[in-house]
Amino acid sequence: MNIQPPARMDQKAFLAWVQDREERYELDRGRVMMMTGGSREHWQITANLIKALDARLDLNRFTVLPEFGVDIAPHSLRFPDIVVDVVGETRGDLKATAPVLIAEVLSPSSERVDLGDKAAEYLRLPTLQAYLVFAQDEMKAWLWSRGDGDFPAGPKILEGEDAIARFEPLKIDLPLSEVYRRVRLK
Repeated sequence: MNIQPPARMDQKAFLAWVQDREERYELDRGRVMMMTGGSREHWQITANLIKALDARLDLNRFTVLPEFGVDIAPHSLRFPDIVVDVVGETRGDLKATAPVLIAEVLSPSSERVDLGDKAAEYLRLPTLQAYLVFAQDEMKAWLWSRGDGDFPAGPKILEGEDAIARFEPLKIDLPLSEVYRRVRLK
């Protein structure tokens, strides 16, 4: 069955509409955008990251959520690979209340958006402390970490087995070797 998404809608209409869909979508400035599935490497990195964050964060303060809504603007709603949100949610929530960390795993079709548009959008979120993007074909990550109230102009690039993503505001270290465990790199 071929479903044609509505051309434009606001967040409220989008959230009502997307609940009945099996496919993945995002709302980008009022436009409904279908998202593609990920490769084995994409999902392995995502699974490893969820486990690593869950083991390091205070679960009384934070929750780790895959593909959960993040309110970017009145007509934009993103579903990053991972969102770390503060605990205090309401039953039935469909989007993060105060995201503190957002992570994306690059796909060939998402690199420009994840490192460009999404980075600019996410870094404007007042509660966000870190944005992290992972390559899936090499052990490489881009990290924006809030310091002294602001994010740096560009990301810190982390590469190789010995690289560690440090999140000072959350007081955690995340070795890339752990995130890339069981991932076949080129």
